[in-house]
Amino acid sequence: MAKPLTRPARAALALAGFGAALALWQLGVTSLEQETPIAASFAPLEAFRALFQLLQGDYIWRDIGLSLRRVAYGLAAAVAIGVPLGVLVGSSRRVAAALMPLFQLLRMVSPLSWMPLAVMTLGVGDAPVYFLLAFAAVWPILLNTATGVARLDPNWLLLARSLSATPTETVLRVVLPGITADILTGVRLAIGIIWIVLVPAEMLGVSAGLGYFILDARDRLAYNELMAAIVLIGLLGFALDWLARWAHARWLHTR
Repeated sequence: MAKPLTRPARAALALAGFGAALALWQLGVTSLEQETPIAASFAPLEAFRALFQLLQGDYIWRDIGLSLRRVAYGLAAAVAIGVPLGVLVGSSRRVAAALMPLFQLLRMVSPLSWMPLAVMTLGVGDAPVYFLLAFAAVWPILLNTATGVARLDPNWLLLARSLSATPTETVLRVVLPGITADILTGVRLAIGIIWIVLVPAEMLGVSAGLGYFILDARDRLAYNELMAAIVLIGLLGFALDWLARWAHARWLHTR
């Protein structure tokens, strides 16, 4: 059995992976430059130079703040809907038999396919973006919550009943603490999905945000800024995933 890697070894391997990706990125741009001179604007050096300049201004920070706010609202709505439904589905076989086929069908519908309907019914602005993000994020939260409830030790529930706990007290003091790790796993998966859906969702008629910035950079032919925005989206998504993993590990450790 192989020995676990030390933290410096993991960091070195991660840097090597990023270095290889940058080299392949530059190689791809170089191979296209002769036939497509504009490809030079997509080079790593140009992208990071543009990113450094953008971070010194105010507009990109406004776009970052608006995008993160939309993610927070969409994720909060998904948790508010997914956790109660997950508890309900996980607690009752009849409810699961009635609703799970419908949930599985809806889960397989791409959130972006709802874009025209979202705009028609909710208008332009933040409302359709919130809907799309919440729709994308609710399913992993719901399914992981239901799985956690189904795996709860039945003796815990019997103990709660023997102590005359009400259904509300049982859910709040037994079920939810017992499935918090499952909920956090669902939230982490939801963050990954919601971050992918965010950019196309912000092309729905909003006037700010990272998705809008990419469209605006394309229209201005500022391809170095476009690549800088792509890099920035990756970095922010990585940071959000790290925070979700940290919260999950922290919960498991404190337990």
